[in-house]
Amino acid sequence: MPRIRIRYLNERVEKLSYSDGKSDWIDLRAAENVEMKAGDFRLIPLGVVMELPKGYEAHVVPRSSTYKNFGIIQTNHMGVIDESYCGDNDQWYFPAYALRDTQIQEGDRICQFRIMEHQPALEFEEVESMGNKDRGGIGSTGRK
Repeated sequence: MPRIRIRYLNERVEKLSYSDGKSDWIDLRAAENVEMKAGDFRLIPLGVVMELPKGYEAHVVPRSSTYKNFGIIQTNHMGVIDESYCGDNDQWYFPAYALRDTQIQEGDRICQFRIMEHQPALEFEEVESMGNKDRGGIGSTGRK
């Protein structure tokens, strides 16, 4: 089992854990109170520094309820943190854009992450034709 070293920068925020067997994603929480007005951008501190195992990266995305509860979206839509981002001051952040005025309290669950192995090295081969049957292009799934 891969081991992740973690440093908590805010001892008041709940420690990381799986959500009672409901998912293999792990929730991350705001490490401070944040007030945002519609149109504001803010890097919301998550209060953790982690050292991921070699060959792994973390994928960070909003929780399904983040927009409904807080009116924010993640500006890069999915964050990728690789194993080199592991210094004592390499805190994880959630890059948020507010679509309405909002308040996020310290400890609120605003995003989640999972770790994935790096993609293997790929080789691209240029061809004149794919030689496969066409599906019909974009939006073609579900057509009769």
